[in-house]
Amino acid sequence: MSVTDSPAARLQALFEGHRLTPTQRRIAHSMVRRAADVPFLSSVELAELAGVSQPSVTRFAVALGFDGYPALRRHLREVAPAEPAAEAGAHNEYQQAVEAEIENLRHLAEALADPAPVQRAGGILAGSRPLLVLGLRAAAAQAHGFAYFAAKVHPDVRLLGEGGTMLQDRIDAAVRAGASALLCFALPRHPREVVGTLAYAKEAGLTVVTVADSAFAPVAKVSDLLLPAAVGTGLAFDTACAPMLLGRVLLEAMCDDLPQAQSRLEEFDTKAAARGLFVD
Repeated sequence: MSVTDSPAARLQALFEGHRLTPTQRRIAHSMVRRAADVPFLSSVELAELAGVSQPSVTRFAVALGFDGYPALRRHLREVAPAEPAAEAGAHNEYQQAVEAEIENLRHLAEALADPAPVQRAGGILAGSRPLLVLGLRAAAAQAHGFAYFAAKVHPDVRLLGEGGTMLQDRIDAAVRAGASALLCFALPRHPREVVGTLAYAKEAGLTVVTVADSAFAPVAKVSDLLLPAAVGTGLAFDTACAPMLLGRVLLEAMCDDLPQAQSRLEEFDTKAAARGLFVD
């Protein structure tokens, strides 16, 4: 089976072109995350998985053009056949969390089979002087990590890692300095402030590139280019291996569009050695 024929890819194609409510986007996101299991779930089980009511699942199926959830499930069994997932009882809860993250990384690998969106994003980010990087609350670590490494190859990276009324001031200052793009990391739970900040950035003329946990995340409507990478939800706090890795892939794509990236890295290594920064 090719990556474009995977259950997750077929589900994504099923949802495209439909205007979904936030609740329906949550259902769609849950279905993509559990693409192999969905054709075998009842409407009650899917509702529990997505954290919504059973009638919401029925309305979701109707919104997709089906008579009800049974018709949607029959369709899924026809177009996205898959074997039920192996019983989780063979692993403890920590192992299950790791296995879930491995599956998220597999889905990311499938998405990257078409490198065009990431390459486009890399070019957008490389061309922005300065480059703004936004990440609040759960996404702050992802934004900080990207900005740390990006600053080694990009001439002017400005991290927006704390919320507040000065966010818009800093966007205005960056636009005056010549910024053309903003990279946002957006992970659940999504702060309302992030959605408002991205809307402001677009109004200011910036191209917004977003790494989010789902193509149906609340930030999708205020992003020019959204790159999804699922988070793990098996532990008390979400895990974000796939978004972190996607951020590193974006760095690589950005470096490909920065002619002086390699020379900047070599210059840093020379200075680091002279200063004795590292022990290895």
